[in-house]
Parts: sequence; C-alpha cells; structure tokens
Amino acid sequence: MSDLSAAIDRVLPSVRADLEDLIRIPSVSYEPARAADVQRSAEATAALFEAEGFTVKIVRAGEGAPAVIAKKAAPAGKPTVLLYAHHDVQPTGPVEQWTSDPFEPTERGDRLYGRGAADDKAGIAAHLAAVRAFGNDLPVGVTVFVEGEEEIGSPTLLQLLDEYSDDLAADAIVIADSGNWDVGRPALTVSLRGLVEAYVEVRTLDHAVHSGLFGGPIPDALSTLCRLLATLHDDKGDVAVDGLHASRAADVEYPEDRLRAESSVLDSVRLTGSGSLVDRLWTRPAIAVLGIDAPTVAEASNTLVPVARAKVSLRVAPGDDAIKASAALKEHLENHAPWGAQVTVTEGQNGQPCSVNARGAGYEAARSAFKTAWGVDPIDMGMGGSIPFIAEFQQTFPQASILVTGVEDPDTRAHGIDEGLHLAEFTKVCLAEALLLQNLANQA
Repeated sequence: MSDLSAAIDRVLPSVRADLEDLIRIPSVSYEPARAADVQRSAEATAALFEAEGFTVKIVRAGEGAPAVIAKKAAPAGKPTVLLYAHHDVQPTGPVEQWTSDPFEPTERGDRLYGRGAADDKAGIAAHLAAVRAFGNDLPVGVTVFVEGEEEIGSPTLLQLLDEYSDDLAADAIVIADSGNWDVGRPALTVSLRGLVEAYVEVRTLDHAVHSGLFGGPIPDALSTLCRLLATLHDDKGDVAVDGLHASRAADVEYPEDRLRAESSVLDSVRLTGSGSLVDRLWTRPAIAVLGIDAPTVAEASNTLVPVARAKVSLRVAPGDDAIKASAALKEHLENHAPWGAQVTVTEGQNGQPCSVNARGAGYEAARSAFKTAWGVDPIDMGMGGSIPFIAEFQQTFPQASILVTGVEDPDTRAHGIDEGLHLAEFTKVCLAEALLLQNLANQA
C-alpha cells in the first residue's frame, strides 16, 4: 500500500496536467459542429496511452464517433482488466452562468472546475494514473477502452463491442462513469435505471380560433396536454402507468435533509411518491416532463392553441425491460386522451436498466482496494440515472466481473453548470484503481 500510495502521489502532477489538457478540448458529441474536436480528443487520449507503451488504435463503427482501444498484454498467468471511460462531454448550457470558462480548467477551493473535469475525462485520468503508477511493471493485462459518444446514448457501442470483441475481452471490466456515496465514502454501483423517451402530441383543432368566440365548449390543446400529463402520477406522486416494474433497494439510509440539500428542492415543496427514498430514487420507475412545445408567453395571442407537444422521460426500474416499459407508457398516453383529443405518441431513444450481482473474487478485490484507499468500507449503492451500455457489456462479456465505479460525488454537478472534480477524492480514486489491479493480480 505505501509503495503504491507514494507512486500515485508521484504521478498525480503529470496526470492532472494531462487531465487539464483534455478538458480544454470541447469534445461535445451532441453538437455536429464539434466533430473535429471529438476527433482531436480521441487523438489526445490515444497519445497518452501510447506514451505509456500501449498498443493503441482509434476505431469507429460506421458513422459513429471515434473510440480509443489501448492494450498491454498480461504477464503469464495473470488476468486482463478492461478500463472503460468516455472522452466526449455534455454541452455547457449557458456559458454566462459558469463561474469560469467551462473549457479552461480552474481550481477553486477543493475542486477543479470545467466541462468534463469529472464526467468523464477524470475517468480517463484515473486509468492513466493507475497505469503510470506501475510504470513498465503492470501486474495484470490492461485494455483501456475510451468511448466517444456516451453522452448521446452510445448509438454504435454494441457494434463496436461486436467488431472488437477479441480486443476488448477481459476477466474484469472497470467502468469509471458513476460516483461515490459521498465525499469520504466510496461505493460500488450495483443497479441503474433504464431510460425511455416519448414525444406526445395532442391536437384538438384543425387551426387556431378566437378564444373568446369559441372558448368554453372547445378545448385547447395545451390545457388538454396538461390534463393528459397529469394522469402519469397519482395524488401521492407515484407513477400511475400500469405494467411497470418496481422493487426494493438496498438497506441504505438517505436522510431527507441531505436529499433536499443535494437536489436544491425548495423548502415548501413536499417530496413525491411513497416508500423509502432510495427505493424512489433507485428501484422504482420515475416520470418527468422535460419540455413542452407551445406558444411562448410573450408570443401568445387570444386564440385556442390547436396542437401542443411534450417530451416525456421514463426512468425504468432495474428488473424491467425498456421496450416493454416504452409500450406501457405509449398505451397509457393513448388511452387517457382527454375529451377525445387526438393523441400521437412517438417513441424516442431507450436504454435498458441493469443490476449487478456484485459477489465473487473481482468484487471483493474492489472492496478491499476501496477500503484501503479511503479507510472505510464501501457501500453498494444504486443509481437513479442510466448508463445503458452496461447492459450491453453484460450481454457481450457475460463471464466478466463488471465493476461500476467513478469519480463523482453528490456535488459534482455533472451535466450542469460549474461541473467540478473533488481533488482529494480523485487522489483516492486513483489509488483505489491501482490497488484493484494489484489485488486482481494477487488472486491469480
């Protein structure tokens, strides 16, 4: 432990410099105009591991974004570990709301701020730190796989896994794209919800008409849409769509005051739903309305709106099937059309939920590494968000131990304004990953 800890301390300055260089590349996969930056990000990532003696190639499936595969063979009799991260990032949102330039890494207090500082260029940096700490004496075989389109739903990942399955085959897979329970308390993520998108259109009129002349007997589309969307929850706030699965989460206490602080919910707002907070967050479905197309307040005239649209997001509980859940949501919306309105539902992207049976030698190696790095036992936690590609890894490599880890903490603000990496926690993440590689080698 002391030797590895010293090695991590020694390599961290160079790793941090490399991380900052990656943050400066605006590799926003969602924006087609940034395609050259996504390519540049892949090339920069490839160069980092090529400098460590890895055999490296940049690959893509069809028109997909570039991914990096870097390999070092295992010593005789030792396992191979696949280290996953992604180099693409979310859009910044309103740049003027950031405290500092989102693509100029800036240290303030105990954090390094910038888009991708945590999600997920810090995942790349953690892999680099673990590799660099061992130098030319890696105790296991290591394959680094850095994807370039995770933030747009990994549309070609399954094709990449199929085409490069021989390159990516491993005994254990470390997916550095989740988080920890809190600053100072590590975690293994053992369940994640899936995701279903639906676009619902409500039409009540062929064209707009005067609200005074026809208002009363004639329903407008916007009021009708609001009434339809209100049927998605019961009076408690539980999801009211039939046919969706729900289960129980791990016995973990999540205090309400902590949830309120971390979510920024207003003091007067009551929490919705029933059951424990971790059940509601991790193992039950959740529905949110993410956007509505209708006239803006500034542009609204005294006419009845003929058509209105909404984007509905359904988080699918572990143990359910995203395709079945999508069909259930579509059926509910179509069957609850108020006042005979025309309702059209278009299905969007979906991703499967997953659960991990975190038992066996690989998971014990991870728990031991976490305990040594943090000085406390890790917990098994769920994640309300979605990483659909984990189910694809499970499908492609059913014999591998899949370890879902990450650098984030409850105040990371991934995808949001002022995303930041907690630097002291990052040090522990790097040490834990190096210890994990050593532990896996010692088991062989």
